[in-house]
Amino acid sequence: MMQLYRALPILLSVGLFGCGNSPTQESASAAGTSATENKDSFVSKLPDTAPVVKVATTGTTPPFSFQDDYGNMQGIDIDSIRAIGEEQGFKVEFYKETWQNLFDSVESGSRDLGIAGISYKDDRAVKYGLSVPYFFNPAAIMYIKDGLNVNSLEDLQGKNVGIVEGTKQEDQLKAMGSYGSLTSRTTPFLMYEDLVQGKVDAILHDLPILQYTAKNHPEYDVKVVPYESQDNPAAQQVILMAKGNSKLINQVNEGIVKLKANGTFKEIEGRWLGENVSTAKSASDTTKQSS
Repeated sequence: MMQLYRALPILLSVGLFGCGNSPTQESASAAGTSATENKDSFVSKLPDTAPVVKVATTGTTPPFSFQDDYGNMQGIDIDSIRAIGEEQGFKVEFYKETWQNLFDSVESGSRDLGIAGISYKDDRAVKYGLSVPYFFNPAAIMYIKDGLNVNSLEDLQGKNVGIVEGTKQEDQLKAMGSYGSLTSRTTPFLMYEDLVQGKVDAILHDLPILQYTAKNHPEYDVKVVPYESQDNPAAQQVILMAKGNSKLINQVNEGIVKLKANGTFKEIEGRWLGENVSTAKSASDTTKQSS
């Protein structure tokens, strides 16, 4: 198991450092610090007088939201909300939050929106203002190939399963009700660590996150199995806002529609996932046919 501790800190360094409840270094560029000083290549084309939207994100969910060695946020969701802001005339300031605090901060109004691989859920739609979908993000199972054969949630009956607290996968597993035991973690990395240390039989999370993790740790022979089809509302990724913030909700939705139409989101997906984009699509098609 010594090999584990040589490999895992690579992901730890970009996923788990930094404090919550304060703007990341990138927000300093909005206040006048140059992008060069922050080692961040993004420079807004908007005027200094443009409004600033406070964005809550985890910074621990690559490839959606994580930090580089200088503390700058990066990933699919970071590029997406930047692009929406540039299209709709607002700058963004990122705040690193835990998964649960992200929701609380948006509800309280201390943050304007939340973005970090957030899937549509009916109870979220009741409590928050959700954007239209902007990314297909099916749930998936990861397990180590050591004799285990899992192709669906039903195959997890009697197994010890790891999830991230408060995610749709937790709800789905509890609805099934016949798993062996459930281990809840606060970040995907801690959940993955449980898997490779043999503490759980399988873990559940978003397909791109599991693919990205597997790609960065090829020393472990894992299998990733998606189990949601593209027509499932829960497989659609959304941006979280306060229920009554109609102006921002409309701005974000308009931006999403425009960027879908001009191919910007496809470019962002390709930038971070490469061949995994087509892999995710084909895998979801297979799931849909078999469901």
